[in-house]
Amino acid sequence: MLIELPVLWIIIIDFVLWFIIHMSIAYLATILPDKYINVNSNWFQEKSWEKGGFFYEDYFHIKKWKELLPDGSALFKKGFRKKRMTSVNEEYFNKFILEVSRAEMAHWIVILFSPVFFIWNYWWAGLIMIVYAFIANLPCILAQRYNRIRFRRILSKMN
Repeated sequence: MLIELPVLWIIIIDFVLWFIIHMSIAYLATILPDKYINVNSNWFQEKSWEKGGFFYEDYFHIKKWKELLPDGSALFKKGFRKKRMTSVNEEYFNKFILEVSRAEMAHWIVILFSPVFFIWNYWWAGLIMIVYAFIANLPCILAQRYNRIRFRRILSKMN
């Protein structure tokens, strides 16, 4: 802990800062021009261990819970809703792939902010903040990766 604060202030700062981080990153990701998101980068490509999305079905039973996740894009005017498909054409599928890539990127960036909490938290509370960041964001990341794999498969069959 670099800055010592009363426990009540630490708790308040933790809650407020997490809210600000989540909302700021989500908003910035939403307004980021499409040209800055390379859906073909290695980061967004399917990995061999993902096995066409079956990894997420077999080990995480993703189909049972992914619909329960909130769709943060609904919070912003420019947001692209991913909860339900609204079209079945190639252009929509490409846009969907772009938007799940944008969402995955945003969730990873939120996780990257977790070490900042060590500045005013006890070391063990800083670890809790890192654990929280992963617990809050990994389900969304898994869903984005799973959906991107599925949409790419459908798109390749369309072509």
